[in-house]
Amino acid sequence: MSARSELDHVIRQHRAKVGATQRMPGQWVAKAMDQHSVRRAAVLMLFGSHGDTALDEHSPAEELDLLFVTRAATLRDHAGQIAFPGGGIDPEDPSPAAAALREANEETGVRTSGIEILGQLSDAELPVTNFLVTPVIGWWREECEVYPVDPGESQDVFRAPVARLLDPHNRLNAVVERGNRQFKGPAFDYEGRIIWGFTAIVLDRLFNELGWTRQWNAKREIKMG
Repeated sequence: MSARSELDHVIRQHRAKVGATQRMPGQWVAKAMDQHSVRRAAVLMLFGSHGDTALDEHSPAEELDLLFVTRAATLRDHAGQIAFPGGGIDPEDPSPAAAALREANEETGVRTSGIEILGQLSDAELPVTNFLVTPVIGWWREECEVYPVDPGESQDVFRAPVARLLDPHNRLNAVVERGNRQFKGPAFDYEGRIIWGFTAIVLDRLFNELGWTRQWNAKREIKMG
């Protein structure tokens, strides 16, 4: 199967679970969600072409890449962490997909007219900031230059090849210690950039559902601040 058809299949599976939410692994949760004050957000998981040719219906996973932003170190939440473009859903946003596209444009300058929205995954809980996040899957048909539009929000914008993210040598677990508690979750090492936390958990789940994950050494760990 092509990467496009495999993504479509997973999206259909999530569509059949309307109303279901994805919870963070227990070993990564410090507090429960407060359902009375939960906020909504959306992120764009944008698949582009890792190469000189545009994506087509038959592109395999090895020819894809994903767009990421490195959040500014001065931000209050998740400072300096790598994330998918995205943010809060505003009242005027007609859908999570519209919010994800708007935020991606504001953060990376990507032309949203060149992006086809394939669908979305089930909402994922982010207890640390009490957000319910909708991952939106995008297919980058007409690519363009991307860059950190507002240095106050993003210090870097980059694309990581899916093949590199799937390489077992680049897989490890991120460990965070808070007081007498330890939190552990999947992580990806791309050229020294560590993708961890919520972003890595969502990405790891998607790769597993797609059947793309290759066996890796879960004993490899890195301590994060």
